Amino acid sequence: MAHTYSGYEKKVKMDIEKTIENRNLQDQILEVSIPMLNVTEGEDEDSKVVPKKMFPAYVLINMYLNDDTWYVVRNTRGVTGFVGPGSKPVPLTDAEMASMGLKANAPACEFSIGDSVVVKSGVWEDTTGIVRQINHEDRMVTINIDMFGRETPVEISFNDVEIV
Repeated sequence: MAHTYSGYEKKVKMDIEKTIENRNLQDQILEVSIPMLNVTEGEDEDSKVVPKKMFPAYVLINMYLNDDTWYVVRNTRGVTGFVGPGSKPVPLTDAEMASMGLKANAPACEFSIGDSVVVKSGVWEDTTGIVRQINHEDRMVTINIDMFGRETPVEISFNDVEIV
């Protein structure tokens, strides 16, 4: 979540989207949104439904956090900072997103049980294993890796593995 000047949410959203297109960052900054809520205003016969910002002065950004994406968002005109301690953004949990009425974008699970995968990051980086279990709810996969001549099960996030 990026904090903006009040009233600049749409401008910030458009500027970030333009930067994503210009710098070809579509695979790193996935979505920029201003959560809206439909509110009924007025009396019975004069009532009308009007969209209102759920979080005035904030823009939600679904992105992979790295130096490039942090720099692009933080240096967009109108952005005053991120939600989190210091200048480091803190990702929203699925529970927090659900409580706000937002749907978490679950990464697609492109592999199935028995597939051979390689670990892209973390302690097991560059290790190859066989998928044994897939937990779609927690977005975790259990793979068997060869450790000291024995197959050992390891649980890893969907984001950290890819098909060989």
